[in-house]
Amino acid sequence: MQVKYAFVYDKALHLIRLITMVFNNPELEKPMYYGATASTFEKARLLRNRMTVEELLLWERISKKQICGVRFRRQHPLNTFIADFYCHEAKLVIELDGKIHLQQREYDYERTKTIENFNIMLIRFKNEEVRNNIEIVIQRITAITQNCLENKNDLLQ
Repeated sequence: MQVKYAFVYDKALHLIRLITMVFNNPELEKPMYYGATASTFEKARLLRNRMTVEELLLWERISKKQICGVRFRRQHPLNTFIADFYCHEAKLVIELDGKIHLQQREYDYERTKTIENFNIMLIRFKNEEVRNNIEIVIQRITAITQNCLENKNDLLQ
């Protein structure tokens, strides 16, 4: 009987979190989220607590403004999607593709198109690349981030 109450309690806490997020969260209004809903924010929060080994490896190298002095966010809500990593300043999404992505190519294609419609660049790396060649991945991310920042500055002038 106690297990049943624990389950109901967890569900109630989840609903309270969602309601609080909708009514008390100015974050939802920020343009960097492109209209993400409270439920997308909640999913992102859960994903941040369950990052893959490869995501953690990459996060260790791109967090704390280590790439071009800009901030990357992990498991970031973007409209109806959650980007593995997002830099708002560079308008750049980094996605890591595991084996599941072999089965969802059409979904990934549509998702990429939607994100690019927000004028956000999306780059993908396979988990194996991160695991086996992290330095090359970091070099590519640095070069692409720098390029995105330069292009953004060119547009502002």
